[in-house]
Amino acid sequence: MLARAGVNVTVLEKHADFLRDFRGDTVHPVTMRLLEQLGLFERFNRLPHSVVERGQFDIDGNLYTLVDFSRLRSQPHPYVAMVPQWDLLDLIAEAAQAEPTFTLLMQHDVTGLLRDGDRVTGVRYTSPDGAGELRADLVVGCDGRTSAVRRDAGLPIKDYPVPFDVWWFRLPRDQQALFSLIPRTRPGRALIMIPREGYYQIAYLIPKGSDAKLRERGLDAFHRELAEMVPESSPEAVTSWDDVKVLDVRLDRVRRWHRDGMLCIGDAAHAMSPVGGVGINLAIADAVATAGLLAEPLRAHRLTSKHLAAVRRRRILPTVATQTVQRVLHRFLLGAVLQGREAARPPEALLKLLQRFPQLTGVPAYIVGVGLLPQQAPDFARR
Repeated sequence: MLARAGVNVTVLEKHADFLRDFRGDTVHPVTMRLLEQLGLFERFNRLPHSVVERGQFDIDGNLYTLVDFSRLRSQPHPYVAMVPQWDLLDLIAEAAQAEPTFTLLMQHDVTGLLRDGDRVTGVRYTSPDGAGELRADLVVGCDGRTSAVRRDAGLPIKDYPVPFDVWWFRLPRDQQALFSLIPRTRPGRALIMIPREGYYQIAYLIPKGSDAKLRERGLDAFHRELAEMVPESSPEAVTSWDDVKVLDVRLDRVRRWHRDGMLCIGDAAHAMSPVGGVGINLAIADAVATAGLLAEPLRAHRLTSKHLAAVRRRRILPTVATQTVQRVLHRFLLGAVLQGREAARPPEALLKLLQRFPQLTGVPAYIVGVGLLPQQAPDFARR
């Protein structure tokens, strides 16, 4: 979006490609609307993906719909698209490279910030050609929850307790099998099944810090648990613990998103829990707000800290609200399950109300799929 505004933009990516198993595969209706505004939806829609229209609970053998994205009549694409993030990143990078003011530098790992007094003036990096420096009017740290930009800037950060980590692995998928993004739970266990082409990407929630102890029980015990929780798949497809990666789940937020000449957005500013699959969509909304607010002062070379502070003001309400909901779910749902208790059932009165007035399932769909203060592409970026 900044490149489309005529701003000279250089992206430094430390890897040689985007082909890695990211956790953020859920592209929500609000993000697909943005892709349409940018003229990218048709290309996006050609990517291999699965469509999720509803979130359902199986209670005593009966399926109850709690979230129904198809009721989002205001959205041109009322569903969640499950798209491997590497495909989405390739699409965005290809579209950006069509802009004459955009440069993508792969295998360029940012190691620190350049400064002139208190002002950030660029970055230091390493690449296959050695160490180098790149100067800029603005450094945007969108380098995730372990952000080197955030760390070097010394931004104060608030951490929130998280009761679980995630095991990340694949299981075979029957293309005709039903699935739901609502977690499957048993006392002490929970998992989420993400449908991809030909397989499920499984997010298996384990108590915080228990990775090594659980692996000591052996694969046979793990296979038995999976057979109980995912009977429609083949647990034996996990042939080694090397197939199971552990994600250290964090929930945090920097108190201030900027220094003079530097701004953090996305997970670098607020690491999100995987609950709800909202992280990628919040990060994209941060980027839209950043482009809309900063394009003109960047183009005119008159960017100030006041402009940078405006990005946080625009995005802090949905960030705090989402993290608050995640903290409540951590404490009262997932925390209880991982301590060995049964998951709390939705109140009987709520289930009856949703059966009588199914349109109410559009309310949580809006909260998850659109959210507070949804961002629209600025006019200069639309195609």
